[in-house]
Amino acid sequence: MPQPPSSAREEVRATVPGLIDLTERVLFGEVWERPGLSKRDRSLVTCAALIALGREKQLTGHLQRALNNGLTKNELSEVITHLAFYAGWPAAMTAALVAKDVFEPQK
Repeated sequence: MPQPPSSAREEVRATVPGLIDLTERVLFGEVWERPGLSKRDRSLVTCAALIALGREKQLTGHLQRALNNGLTKNELSEVITHLAFYAGWPAAMTAALVAKDVFEPQK
């Protein structure tokens, strides 16, 4: 089942309607629904890739999605720590700041 539109998607829908259509139909409608990985595992892989690539704006929504898909704050913290040695310290520190903002409202 496709994910509901995020606020980021809604913000750019009028600007890039084709991209949003592909995002909803293909990425969340087909790719995320493939049976080969659980949504939890897909979230883990996606967050790791976004951290390594320094895509902090996208990381915000995907960290929340990861929590919704069953990952814990502790597991996501461990991913960030682990990636410091593979993706670089600045990438991990940036991800830590994003995670802090995502995790704090859920206290």
